[in-house]
Amino acid sequence: MSVYTTEIASDKIPSDNVIHQRLLAAYFQAKPYIKGDLLELGCGEGRGVELLAPLADSFIGIDKIKAVIDKLEKKYPDYKFMSGVFPPFPFEDNSFDTIVTFQVIEHVKDDEGFIKEIHRVLKPGGTALITTPNIIMTLSRNPWHEREYTGDELSELCKKYFDKVEMKGIAGNEKVMEYHERNRASVQQIMRFDIFDLQYKLPAGLLRIPYDILNRMNRNKLKETDDELVKSITANDFKLADQSEQNLDLFCLLTK
Repeated sequence: MSVYTTEIASDKIPSDNVIHQRLLAAYFQAKPYIKGDLLELGCGEGRGVELLAPLADSFIGIDKIKAVIDKLEKKYPDYKFMSGVFPPFPFEDNSFDTIVTFQVIEHVKDDEGFIKEIHRVLKPGGTALITTPNIIMTLSRNPWHEREYTGDELSELCKKYFDKVEMKGIAGNEKVMEYHERNRASVQQIMRFDIFDLQYKLPAGLLRIPYDILNRMNRNKLKETDDELVKSITANDFKLADQSEQNLDLFCLLTK
């Protein structure tokens, strides 16, 4: 059984390529920061395991989808994987030198507890890397997300527990931004039918199925309209940039 929705982008679905490469880019940008014992919170299908785990002394990945964890355990027998819902985390204080958690915090109801737990299990001098969508660049409400952040909002949340917080972002080049603007125009065409602004008024649970259907239709449409653009974008078309409202994702570095 497939776990893929449009929220869980796949490297196997051609119309998902741009989103997949955007998510993959964060792992490439994280490589210089990886050291010692590494924890990935929300490892998903293991998109970044082959990039990051060999750089660490040890690797643990945790995710709530047990079927995915079972597959990862078979695929990567040298690394440890766990299924579970967090926070809290099932680890001792000061356990990890590096923590990565990409596109996860927006799904966590207790985001402050999440940051507090990251601080607790991170070793003194350790680094945590967080990515999440930049709400300023979001095209519509995502009913799978508890909330989204500006760079300043996420910084303020993290500063409650970390003294050193550096906010950067994942930015796209001209090809990426061309796709983004085409996506924006296409989404606006769909949203013109939402005359009562129901996307912001209805409970998230009622919106997830229609959101997924419309999102899939939209991605397929964008691929059919310009297949070469969609296929050509790779992780190299994204870069780590200074904080800006134009970044697609926030990339936050925390040092304990």
